[in-house]
Amino acid sequence: MSKPYQSTTRLLRAGRPHQGWVNTPVTRASTYVFDSVEAWRDTRARREEERLPSYGARGTDSTHALEDALVELEQGFRAALYPTGQAAIATVLLAYLRAGDHVLITDAVYEPVRRFCAEHLTRLGIEHTFYRPDGVGIEALIRPNTKMIYAEAPGSLTYEFPDLCDLSTAAKKHGCWLAVDNTWASGLIYKPLTLGADISILAATKYLGGHADVMMGAVVVNARAWRPLERASIDFGQTVGADDAFLVLRGMRSLPLRMAQHAKNAMQVAQFLLERPEVARVLCPALPGDPSHAIWQRDCSGANGLLTVELNDGFTATDAERLIDSLRLFGIGASWGGFESLVIPVQLASRALPDATPRGAMLRLHIGLEAPEDLIGDLEQGLSAMTQSSRSLRIS
Repeated sequence: MSKPYQSTTRLLRAGRPHQGWVNTPVTRASTYVFDSVEAWRDTRARREEERLPSYGARGTDSTHALEDALVELEQGFRAALYPTGQAAIATVLLAYLRAGDHVLITDAVYEPVRRFCAEHLTRLGIEHTFYRPDGVGIEALIRPNTKMIYAEAPGSLTYEFPDLCDLSTAAKKHGCWLAVDNTWASGLIYKPLTLGADISILAATKYLGGHADVMMGAVVVNARAWRPLERASIDFGQTVGADDAFLVLRGMRSLPLRMAQHAKNAMQVAQFLLERPEVARVLCPALPGDPSHAIWQRDCSGANGLLTVELNDGFTATDAERLIDSLRLFGIGASWGGFESLVIPVQLASRALPDATPRGAMLRLHIGLEAPEDLIGDLEQGLSAMTQSSRSLRIS
């Protein structure tokens, strides 16, 4: 028997439904016509169990190819596509939760999800409770009506990794769905479905597309979770265009190379920052000493370009913003996962639970594919200017 191909090799060949084309051509289509009423009725009956061409919103060759590649990447059963990552998350929450249900949400959740829970789940009679981003103590929060544990691995901005095996054990014990936002790893370096999750959510806008030119969300699920997600996606009219699907699939072909380079550059920048007197901490689970480093080592096969930098006491949020404004190679932008370096200020004021770790002023960096020496030079001039400005203001 031949040796199985490595995951990188499989990814390069995933999502190629037709022989001959290296890249699946863009199929722009809305209406599909049939040879007879019998064929039309047969397809409409079978499409509830099979993936068949029947109508553009149900998918074309372009979207089906991307779904197949995502299933291969995440080692799941089926995948669905959405116009944004937030649309994917909202559909997941509404697909599996009903009035009277309760969901546990990580306190490190992506900010728009926190707002969605407060404004929409509450309006629909669905309760939510926030739990610690590392997942410790979660079982004590599970109620008889708890139907889902929603995790981020790692959490937004501060990158705490929950032990997904523990969350899965608790979810199965109490009959809950386990959904995980897997955008940080983009399905490549961390695979929640193999660790016991039912649902893996991806903002394909970020590393999957990789070029800051497409918006998309995706959800990959196990067999048990597929039918509720499929029905909700159809009923909510969730679909994506063929051109966007083509761009994301094309981006996935270079995902392993890009992700490795982002991580390599980020580690080089992180080492520089850790040696600077202005910096108290650099948050990244791939760094030794990070609270989540052991879980990252056990469950992940790599890292990405995200770093959150905490400044030392004496530097304020105003100093951090002054530093951001002084940078020349870092664009000020809220997304990440493209080829370019980005920076934003970080605030954790909206979190519901007290943070046991005192936090100074913080900023988040996305380390892109520029030469790390150039990025370090930019940060060096910015930090020096910030220090000089802060000293001048104290003296005056």
